[in-house]
Amino acid sequence: MREHTLAVIEQLVAAWNAHDPVRVAEWYTEDCYGLDVAIAQPQIGRAGVQRMFEAYYQAFPDLEIRPDDMVIDGERVALFWTAYATHSGPILNIPPSGRRVTARGVNRLVLRDGKVHETLTIWDVAGMLRGLGLLPDL
Repeated sequence: MREHTLAVIEQLVAAWNAHDPVRVAEWYTEDCYGLDVAIAQPQIGRAGVQRMFEAYYQAFPDLEIRPDDMVIDGERVALFWTAYATHSGPILNIPPSGRRVTARGVNRLVLRDGKVHETLTIWDVAGMLRGLGLLPDL
């Protein structure tokens, strides 16, 4: 079971880094439910996931997500990651700055039949805003 779950997560991360929101959405169940701390509304179903990734890829077309650590318990995964990107499009009503940003985060993923059924994304939005020059350094 662990090897299968690990393989699914590796393929999911590869899809995230391929910058193809349709390919990403294929790794989620039709009835998946996602929460991202930076987005007011949940992502419901593959269409919701696809829209979220479209927005992130528009803002950060060179987005790269590198896994840092992972905890696997059956079909439950905690994936700790670091994202690297250049702010080239609007996000959170912020116009493109051209700045390079780094953000750390974690996804709690629940799989069902080899696809993501639930996800909670918690990431350092304040750190990204600091990287964009919109918040002072601490």
